[in-house]
Amino acid sequence: EEKTIADRLKALGYATCAVGKWHLGGGPKFIATARGFDEFYGTVANTPFFKPPNFIDTRVSPKVTPVTDENFYTTDAYGERAVDWIDKNKDKPFFLYLPFNAQHAPLQATQKYLDRFPNIADEKRKTFAAMMSAMDDAVGKVLAKVREIGQEENTLIFFFSDNGGPTQQTSSNNAPLRGRKSTTLEGGIRVPFCAQWKGKIPAGTVYTNPIQNLDILPTAVAAAGGSIDPSWKLDGVDLMPYLTGKKKEKPHETLYWRFGEQFAIRKGDWKLVASSVDGVKNVKLYNLAEDIGEANDLAEKNPDKVKELQAEWKAWSAEQMEPRWKPNPMAKKKKKDKGK
Repeated sequence: EEKTIADRLKALGYATCAVGKWHLGGGPKFIATARGFDEFYGTVANTPFFKPPNFIDTRVSPKVTPVTDENFYTTDAYGERAVDWIDKNKDKPFFLYLPFNAQHAPLQATQKYLDRFPNIADEKRKTFAAMMSAMDDAVGKVLAKVREIGQEENTLIFFFSDNGGPTQQTSSNNAPLRGRKSTTLEGGIRVPFCAQWKGKIPAGTVYTNPIQNLDILPTAVAAAGGSIDPSWKLDGVDLMPYLTGKKKEKPHETLYWRFGEQFAIRKGDWKLVASSVDGVKNVKLYNLAEDIGEANDLAEKNPDKVKELQAEWKAWSAEQMEPRWKPNPMAKKKKKDKGK
């Protein structure tokens, strides 16, 4: 029932396109073109970078069709299609959603990018670096196209990660943060987040107050000249007044997470967290201003703060709908059995 950012922008007259990994369902009711996008080019699941089997190009067909081209590499192809789509829609307002499957497993790269890192001996790390270089090139092509068509001052660009790295699996490194992908520790939820709007956001600005990816929708709608209807009940806010310095307060005083049995709440610099790393029954309290690595549990010394944050999180959680998808305990058991 919820409207996507593509739905909202399409209603404002925008051409919309999704290029890349669409991990929100592959059936006719769930693919990107059923969720506000005019066009979709990409995969509907985690797939290999070479010849992905779960692929859709709506310019050809809305059906999943395996890629057979031996030279096909997702990162390169996504960059090329994104540039092509921008060029085709340069004379109208446009919204492009470009979720690369890099840096996700499996680790795969073309020889062109592997050759850029002859001094990295570890093969896994070398491939990881090559994948990053490929994505960097693809992003660069997109930004160059926006510049070429003279739209830098009319284009708001966000670039961010969806979660922290899974560390050993891909050789990613979340230091100095503790935790990894799929956890509620900072290593799982704190990510790089960049924004560019030439002439609007001062170049080189470093913004240190917490924001969230849910802020993108209201920011984009406002930038497109739309207004936010309170009935939408959005958790995000328009970031532009904060990034330009017009608003001095924090966009969010409190942020919440709920992921299976794991949870977290951050209020100011205080964070209460239950993570799979420490065991979800072991609720920890940290002051992130002093301990970004979440090494010193302050719960025992601050029982009142623990109670306060627990109560606030429970009140927030009670307002949310029940999760439609929950972690599968059998999946963990199968992994353990496989390890034996």
